[in-house]
Amino acid sequence: MANTPEVFTTDETEAQTVIEHGSAEHVEPELFGLAPFQIVAVAMTVLILIAVWKKVPGMIVGGLDNKIAAIRQQLDEAKTLRAEAEALRDEYRRKVAGAEKDAEAMLDNARREADAILAKAEDDSKAMVERRKRMAEDKIAAAEREAVEDVRNRAAAAAAEASRKLIAQKHDADADRKLADELIASL
Repeated sequence: MANTPEVFTTDETEAQTVIEHGSAEHVEPELFGLAPFQIVAVAMTVLILIAVWKKVPGMIVGGLDNKIAAIRQQLDEAKTLRAEAEALRDEYRRKVAGAEKDAEAMLDNARREADAILAKAEDDSKAMVERRKRMAEDKIAAAEREAVEDVRNRAAAAAAEASRKLIAQKHDADADRKLADELIASL
């Protein structure tokens, strides 16, 4: 019995047949009379039928539709914010243009006053005209600086508010975790 082949089988008659004939034959495992590939095919068919019966594709499509609607809403909000920022920018451009016209009007006023003073008293008027011109130009420059600074401050505030809202909407704990993972991976 030392030279007999080693046979793995569950049926004693099969084992005897293999030993007696001296050759091992391949025995395919079966379940309910079905081969392994047939069992897998039946299992996949049952799985697909259950998925269709439970309306899984409909749930997936519904989830995707909800995500699309959320993205569209965010895009609409971004468009609204952009339109508001552009309207604010245009308003301040008009204010700057108005300030320039006012500055020109103020300069014209100062010149007329200077001419009137020149006619009244020639000796004192030269010093007074120069002093008033400088004052008017300083006022104009200050008004221009103030208008430009006001426009910049409001534009910066609007941009900061818009970016804060967008970051608050887009940046959550998952985004923090992902950013930390990327930083660690880059090290």
